[in-house]
Amino acid sequence: MAVYTDITDVELAGLLADFDLGVALSLKGVAEGVENSNFLLETEAGRYFLTIYERRVDPADLPFFLGLMRWLAEHGYPSATPIPDRAGEILKAVRGKPAAIVSFLSGLSVRRPGAVHCREAGAGLAALHLAATGFPGVRANDLGHAAWGPMFRGLKNQAEGLKPGLAATIDGDLAHLAEGWPTGLPEGVIHADYFPDNVFFKGGAFAGAIDFYFACVDALAYDIAVALNAWCFEPDGSFNITSARALVSGYESKRPLSDAERAALPILAHGAAMRFFLTRLHDWDATPTGALVKRKDPLEYERKLAVHRAAPDLVLFG
Repeated sequence: MAVYTDITDVELAGLLADFDLGVALSLKGVAEGVENSNFLLETEAGRYFLTIYERRVDPADLPFFLGLMRWLAEHGYPSATPIPDRAGEILKAVRGKPAAIVSFLSGLSVRRPGAVHCREAGAGLAALHLAATGFPGVRANDLGHAAWGPMFRGLKNQAEGLKPGLAATIDGDLAHLAEGWPTGLPEGVIHADYFPDNVFFKGGAFAGAIDFYFACVDALAYDIAVALNAWCFEPDGSFNITSARALVSGYESKRPLSDAERAALPILAHGAAMRFFLTRLHDWDATPTGALVKRKDPLEYERKLAVHRAAPDLVLFG
């Protein structure tokens, strides 16, 4: 989450005039994340999130994202739900940009997840995959492995600026990933951005997930790989095998992995680290001046790439 587009009181009142939510009591921008403008909105009817879609979000993908959120809510998965206006529309516009109001999901994210949180998060991810089964929408992963090589060709100078020699190292990683990328794994709808700040807990138990704006159809095990990178590295850059075991165990408590999925986790985790390194590298110098946003350091994921490169079987728990 972030804020690139501000909204005036008059614009907010005009937007809310289409809803049965009463008048606005407060609106507060949220700085976390990098993709869209997000606001915590409180009205006479309760608390909500207002999102204005920016940057990478293709308006053509919004029916998929919002439809998925509605589907998950209808199938018992705890996630933010789009709020329809009086005409039943959930996609609106602010300053010519697509926008939506979604329900407020209570709970707290954790900044330093431990093994207990990782197990709960893993179970929550499996529950998401199961709840999304049968969703009719289809969206390809436009930040999947086929996109990484073309993306990096325009970022080599930025990589060298961060760390001399890094461009050649990343080229080697990309060649390795292209050669060994697994195929034929079970697919379905994945979150694709299942980070700790997108997962809520209550009393230490999983309470729900938010921010489905990278969701797509891809290998289910790739979603686990994203989570292993996001949840199981310590601040000093070391990989916490105990947390990783807990995350996968939690996942398998609801959806057991096949042998092929488990064997693919090392290269999938390497690839997931590449995806977030590249998008962070792209965004590092592209954040507009004055935007309320916390930039994400690409070197955090460069260090994770180095771990996967040096110990490719680490995510198989040593």
